[in-house]
Amino acid sequence: MRAKHTSHPLKGFPVYSIAFVSANEVILGGGGGSSRAGIKNKMKLFRLDGDSSLELLSEFELEKDADAPMSMVADPKTGMFACGINSSVELIERGENKNCRAYKVDDKEIQPTGSVGTLRARDVEDYQRATSLSRDGSFLLAAGLRVFQVLRFPSLEPAAPLVEVEEDIYDAIFSPKQIILITTANITVFPLPNGNPGEPLEAIKTIPAPPMPDRGLNVQIRLHPSDENVLYTLSNSTASRAKLRSKATPRQAYISKWDVNTWKVTKIRKVSDKGATCFDISPNGKYLAFGSSDYSIGILDSATLAPLLTILKAHEFPPTALRFNLTSSLLVSGSPDNTVRVVTIPASLGSQSRSWILFFAVFFVLLAILFQIYGVPNELKAVFS
Repeated sequence: MRAKHTSHPLKGFPVYSIAFVSANEVILGGGGGSSRAGIKNKMKLFRLDGDSSLELLSEFELEKDADAPMSMVADPKTGMFACGINSSVELIERGENKNCRAYKVDDKEIQPTGSVGTLRARDVEDYQRATSLSRDGSFLLAAGLRVFQVLRFPSLEPAAPLVEVEEDIYDAIFSPKQIILITTANITVFPLPNGNPGEPLEAIKTIPAPPMPDRGLNVQIRLHPSDENVLYTLSNSTASRAKLRSKATPRQAYISKWDVNTWKVTKIRKVSDKGATCFDISPNGKYLAFGSSDYSIGILDSATLAPLLTILKAHEFPPTALRFNLTSSLLVSGSPDNTVRVVTIPASLGSQSRSWILFFAVFFVLLAILFQIYGVPNELKAVFS
């Protein structure tokens, strides 16, 4: 199926993070980072009108020598959002990195409300790679390379002590009952804070990475918005040295669907012959979207993992972030190529696929009823005997 989509240039603004604060208002975080390349680090508030209109409402420029906003999450109920922004190298080396920052959108203006440090002190290489809100908006999780902390939101007061893990963290989310962390090697489950900010969080369960043809590198994780027992992971395979020598495909991307009750993979699909870079699930739970290092973006049916839509050459560089809007009618992707692409999700997207599934389900039920009434034909008995 084809879909309307439009590329919008953003002069001198590489995009690294995206969050919707309302159905048609989106925050884009980006800039030149801490490289002093002359590109300022900012957060910009835009209003969307379908895929064709992107109107700048306001922007917030970060302090000199701060990093770009590298991860972001919003609470549309309050208009507040949080993101990971490293302080200057000088402040980091002094142990004063206020990497976890909160803001609010008030009268179309972005206003800071607080900032705290959640990373290991004086580590200039670490940054807040994952930022997640609990569904009720009361907890915020900020994760660095091998540490994470749960905070109260929006106060940013500690809800539990800093947690250190042995593997590199790639993503972290809240479920209604627990915290789910995805690392290079596995999925680790932690309990929610119990109300005592001094009580450490201890891992409850560790689940191996999903099975793939080659070694896997987990990238991102998403929970189904209306079914807490369904989870999705985006993983990149890493080819063996033999395959690299033979010039075989060095990295491929896979999406896995999990049953959280059993922690078993129920479906897995290869979605790209290149590594994937970003991932999201629509608020209505129907669609999964991913960005690939081949510059494309794709949309899948969340129930079957069937591909529904692919936009080739969506950007000139691999997309770094993508998000569905609150009504699941738009998808926005951003890239360091100074563009965002806005995709209108057709109302009928996936309906044909689901219709065929329903057709075959009804067909086989009717067939079973007929066999029950009239018996199995001799020809079929001969086939299966």
